[in-house]
Amino acid sequence: MYRIYTLSLLFALFTIGQLTAQERIGIQGTVIDSASRQPVDYASISLINQADKKAVAGMHTDTKGQFNLSGVASGQYTIRIGFMGYRTIERTNINYTAGQVLNLGTFNLRPAGARLLKEVVVSAPTPGMSIGIDRKVFNVEQSLISQGGSVTDLLSDIPSLSVDADGTVSLRGSSGVRILIDGKPSAMAGSDITQVLQSLPANSVQRIEVITNPSSKYEAEGQSGIINIVLKKNLKTGLNGLLTTSGGSYRNYNGGISLNYRNSSFNYYGNYDYRKFRRLGDGQNVTRYFENNGIIENNNEADRAGIGHSAKLGVDYFINQTATIGISGNFSIRDNQRNEDLFYRYQNLPNLNGTSTRFSRQTEDDFGYDLNLDFKKEFKRNGEELLFNAAYGRNKEDGINEFNQTFSNVATPADRQINDTYEKGDNINLQLDYTLPFNDHSKFEAGYRSTFEKGDESQLSRRFNIISNNFVPDYDVSNKFELDESVHALYTNYQNRFTERLGFQVGLRAEQAELQTNTISLNPDIPPASRETAGGLDYFRLYPSVFLTQKLGNEDKDQQLQLSYTRRVSRPRGWQVNPFVNISDPLNIRQGNPNLRPEDIHSFEFGYSSSLGKTNLTTSVYYRRTNDVIQLISQRIEGSSAATLSEWRNISRNDATGFELISKTKLGKALDFTGNVNVFYNRFYGSDEFKIDERKGVNWDANLSANIRFAKNLSAQIRANYNAPRIQAQGETIGNFVMDAALRLQVLSDKATILFNVRDVFNQRRFGGYTRTGQFIRDFEDRRALRMALLTFSYRFGNSGERKDERDRGNDDDNGDN
Repeated sequence: MYRIYTLSLLFALFTIGQLTAQERIGIQGTVIDSASRQPVDYASISLINQADKKAVAGMHTDTKGQFNLSGVASGQYTIRIGFMGYRTIERTNINYTAGQVLNLGTFNLRPAGARLLKEVVVSAPTPGMSIGIDRKVFNVEQSLISQGGSVTDLLSDIPSLSVDADGTVSLRGSSGVRILIDGKPSAMAGSDITQVLQSLPANSVQRIEVITNPSSKYEAEGQSGIINIVLKKNLKTGLNGLLTTSGGSYRNYNGGISLNYRNSSFNYYGNYDYRKFRRLGDGQNVTRYFENNGIIENNNEADRAGIGHSAKLGVDYFINQTATIGISGNFSIRDNQRNEDLFYRYQNLPNLNGTSTRFSRQTEDDFGYDLNLDFKKEFKRNGEELLFNAAYGRNKEDGINEFNQTFSNVATPADRQINDTYEKGDNINLQLDYTLPFNDHSKFEAGYRSTFEKGDESQLSRRFNIISNNFVPDYDVSNKFELDESVHALYTNYQNRFTERLGFQVGLRAEQAELQTNTISLNPDIPPASRETAGGLDYFRLYPSVFLTQKLGNEDKDQQLQLSYTRRVSRPRGWQVNPFVNISDPLNIRQGNPNLRPEDIHSFEFGYSSSLGKTNLTTSVYYRRTNDVIQLISQRIEGSSAATLSEWRNISRNDATGFELISKTKLGKALDFTGNVNVFYNRFYGSDEFKIDERKGVNWDANLSANIRFAKNLSAQIRANYNAPRIQAQGETIGNFVMDAALRLQVLSDKATILFNVRDVFNQRRFGGYTRTGQFIRDFEDRRALRMALLTFSYRFGNSGERKDERDRGNDDDNGDN
């Protein structure tokens, strides 16, 4: 497997070396946000012949906000630049001679409604949301509520997304969502991205992109779509930096520094973040058995704490005007403590009566890193480019979990147990993407991608023996688990149009996936030849995608319809296939399943997007069919009077048909609202094998956030979110209403910010529901954190990145094209 990686890397590097000498010609420029000075990617660029008023070329800016219009004939032109949520700007009387390089400099896009007056600039923040037909882009720097928290907290504030008690992220009600960091899987995270998100500070994120129906260009993984988390990477010239510190309830503290230095040849960047967190929670669980009316009731109190250090270092080298190579690394060190006290009460159960108390004390030491090599090459043809990425990551975790349970019935001996756990994962990502445009509305895309993951996990359990008065191995809940997974993919996309307003895109992605697992018993009494149990999957699939886009109205209204179909896959992750036995609650055991099959998803979506005045709107009607859907299925353990086992299983099928609306409206200069409503009909077809009946019903969620500007330097943000009860394969979750609020004061000539936020203002964020089988019904509720208040101070320093001549030109007119 690693020979393939080495050969692919050598070939890609050889190809890159052959391409870096080429140059490009044409009309060039860079588009940035006027307030944040950050590049605006995917801004629309149109070149119009002033003689006949016809568009002769067009494109979108790249991730650095840059564009290059090549193949342009001699003449006089007007350039028009726009992006949803910003004012459209134009520059006229551009004289161009064919074959020359004409650099128009930097264009400053201003948010809709911002005004530029002579001698005075009234700046507005970057729009909090840009909505398009295929994705929603959320500028989380404007999320005051999440500052001082983790990326998990940040994701819970994004429309269309929700986060459950375990930190699992869902998109449109489905937890089968693919999460990327900077456009690729986190090589540091391995199969468990949840832990990385919970340790990564929210202020390290620049924006979050939500793609509900990705094309064949994107990896096929993800039942409901893709979430791309884009980390901050300052592109301002000179030396710039940001200092942040915060403190709050329950001894939660954060601190960080971000530095950037850029000149004509290099861009150096780095940041360090320290996070000390503590989450207090509680919950309850009541299981009622239909046989003999047996009852097990437990209440729990949890105290989760930890210290995390994360850092990112990188450098970009601008080889020439058309080629850039970058090297970066991410590092994370985490020390976690999870303490939980469970208080049981038993009734009408054989061999169990009275009460018991169980204390769980768990510590973990985690270390992870990833290294990235990125290369970008642009060619003479407008929009033609080659992108390459190679990434390697490793994560390690050592842990120990001690259990001590005592019973009120003196005839029942105390139960003491110690589990030593170990995890190690190695991950490799290789990616090569090529784009070839034929004209302003037609292009061809192709690419290759390979990912490799190797995992090694083990658990050694020791139980206290009252006879020998020491701890002895308990091989029933001890094991070693090895995982080896690889996915190789080739894709192609073709985009064109039938008419001036009706366009299409068709694509095909071919993936060869292989998963090999090996479960090894640690029991020395089992013969060596019988200790290992192998499992695995090996399959080839084609994933087509089709998009039809119809533009409506005039260009200023920016309205369009889109109909799309994609086929996707959701592969079982490492913790779902590892048969590790989780005995944190010995009467409610959880276990993975190495025989899981991947989910097969067919997704249809019809969407409408518009930008009308001060309102941005997107609506979607969607249908998603998931075959071999993976669910956590609970059953009573045979031969046990009370214990249940929850195990990941493939059941027949799930259909979800829904409607979603997202809108942002600005009411004057001081107030704007962002609202989201998602309603879907959910149907689980049940399973005869696991005696699960069909379940169906309507689910919905909604949120509303408001930004209020009291004065030039004083603003507030309020967000309310409601998740209605949701249908599950064996039950239903409870409804949940949460409100968050924040207040921000800018001081020291806007270089510093004082921010006070409160998450869960009314202290009612809870997760729960019920599970019903033919043997029992269980009601459960869990609160992972109490209401939390944080006070944050941040200070920006360094060069603004704006030259004096640019500022002077900007005061000459109101076009904003300086």
